[in-house]
Amino acid sequence: MDLEILDHRTITEPQARELATHLVAIWPRPGRTVDTRTADIYGRWHNYVGPEAEYPRSFIIREGGRIVAHSQADPRTIRTKLGKLKVLALCRVFTVPEVRGKSLGRTVVEAAFKLVDDGVFPFSLFQTKEEVRPFYEKLGATVATNHFCNSLADDRTATPWWDPVPMRYPATGSWPEGEIDLDGPGW
Repeated sequence: MDLEILDHRTITEPQARELATHLVAIWPRPGRTVDTRTADIYGRWHNYVGPEAEYPRSFIIREGGRIVAHSQADPRTIRTKLGKLKVLALCRVFTVPEVRGKSLGRTVVEAAFKLVDDGVFPFSLFQTKEEVRPFYEKLGATVATNHFCNSLADDRTATPWWDPVPMRYPATGSWPEGEIDLDGPGW
C-alpha cells in the first residue's frame, strides 16, 4: 500500500465523493449527507491562492482501490498576541476499522507533519478526543493549553473546537502563549 497525495485544488467530484462517503460514515451529523460533504470538499479549495508549498492536500492510502487511511493538511491563518501565524490545519484523520492496527494512521499523519518538519509551516494545530491523544503524543505533538476563540462567531467566547483536546505539533518550538483566534470555525 502506497501513500498518495490528493491535491485539493484539482480534486475531482468522484474523489470528493469517495472522501465524503467515509467522512459521513465515520462522523455522522444531522443534516450532513454525502452530497453536502462532496460539494464542500469539491468546491472548497479550487480557487486556492497562496504559496505553492502550502497548497491544501490529503494524504491517502488505498487497499484494493479503496481509501482506507486519510489525513488532510490545509493552510490556516490564526491570530495570536504576536500577530498572524499560518499553521497546518490537520483534519479529517481516519483509518477504516478493518485496517486499524497496521500503522496506516501513523503513516498519513506523519506525512502531514512532514510539512512542518520541512519548514513549510511552523506548527500544525488540530483537535482530538482524549482517547486519541496518546497516538498524537507518540508522534511528537502536545496539548495546546491556550484559550481558543473564533472572532467571527456569534459567541466569540465559545470554543471553536468540538473535540475536547486541542493539540499542536511539534511539542517543541516557540508556540505563542495567550489567546488564539482561529479567525473562523474549527477544523
